[in-house]
Amino acid sequence: MSYKRLTPCVFIYKGKAVRWFDDKEVLSEDVVGLAKYYSDRGADELIVFDLSDSDEEHEESINLMRKINRVIRIPMIAGGNIKRQEDVKKILYTGAKRAVLNLSKQVCTEMLEEVSKRFGKERIAVSLNDFDALFKQQHRIEEFSTEIVFMHRLDLNSVMNVTEIPCVVLTDTMEESEIFKILKSTGVKGVSGKFVSQPHFDFNAFKEACSEEGIKMTSFESMMDFSEFKLNSDGLLPVVVQDYKTNAVLMVAYMDEEAFEHTIKTGKMTYHSRSRNELWVKGETSGHFQYVKTLTIDCDKDTLLAKVEQIGAACHTGNPTCFFQPVAGTDDDTTDPLKVFESVYATIKDRKEHPKEGSYTNYLFDKGIDKILKKVGEECAELIIASKNPNPEEVKYEMSDLLYHAMVLMVERGITWDDITKELADR
Repeated sequence: MSYKRLTPCVFIYKGKAVRWFDDKEVLSEDVVGLAKYYSDRGADELIVFDLSDSDEEHEESINLMRKINRVIRIPMIAGGNIKRQEDVKKILYTGAKRAVLNLSKQVCTEMLEEVSKRFGKERIAVSLNDFDALFKQQHRIEEFSTEIVFMHRLDLNSVMNVTEIPCVVLTDTMEESEIFKILKSTGVKGVSGKFVSQPHFDFNAFKEACSEEGIKMTSFESMMDFSEFKLNSDGLLPVVVQDYKTNAVLMVAYMDEEAFEHTIKTGKMTYHSRSRNELWVKGETSGHFQYVKTLTIDCDKDTLLAKVEQIGAACHTGNPTCFFQPVAGTDDDTTDPLKVFESVYATIKDRKEHPKEGSYTNYLFDKGIDKILKKVGEECAELIIASKNPNPEEVKYEMSDLLYHAMVLMVERGITWDDITKELADR
């Protein structure tokens, strides 16, 4: 494992974030806000554990995990209170990259193989409290999971002699030297626990300290030095910024070396403001950050293409992109599936907000959720029947009907295509 990660941990108890799983001292009343802080300030991954005492609290924790995944830009693994396969499914459906099974509990040990085969071993991690559990379960852990979370400090050298599965060490130590020691251990991919979960922890500063200790942090680094780029007459590098999901061109800006290095270091697009002659982190005042997905230089090495996850609008006017004023030609594309879906969705939403007499869509909204659900069910049945027939035209027709009614349901329940595409991307 060449690169190491800082992985803060959020323990959820009674709807609040607590400092540690056994003392339950309240760390923050705003669980989602704390998780977003970690994500925005340079954490590489997030662990979330549910410590609830009841089924009702467990559902509240699941809902908080879902909200967390919507605001963070880093992978999340989650566990706690897993008693059946359905609990694993609920955790994965929050958007978690992996569900963590606590192998100190017999029920989790017994279901490990089943959930691995059902959801895929890449979606399963295990947590261990001691070295003996690893030794006893080694072969099953390696066969049915892809990550280990150690809940206490252990003899890491011995651990790495037993398994090659990457692990995260969740420790209660507050000693920086101990954290360095853990991160230097072979096979340890990251560290979690009290030290890196402090509410105002400076992840970037600590990563620099790790680098000074010879510890390579995160796998996001530039394969080229800024000096290799060809700059314009102002000593700047033009940057074309593109939405990584839609490929829409959002804006054009400029970088100097400081802005480039800050972008690499933080994962947030940072530019040189020519008007203010200073470093400019996009979204620092508006909250409309751009999170880096890829950076690519062109053939002449004089223009950078940045594919980003754009939060909010890219343009200061409030438009999604700075390129919204037509000059010549037309940009209509009736073949782009996402544009078609969004256009139909927008029409349905407009009907709900501005009813039109005689509209079938308004008829459905007026009748309410039960009628909408009845129509979705009917369209599902008609699609099944059509699929048994040899004519593919019937399938296309019925599939279109189903998608339309599904979008009516989406508008009724306040679900957007962004919600759906993000959910699918997380699976």
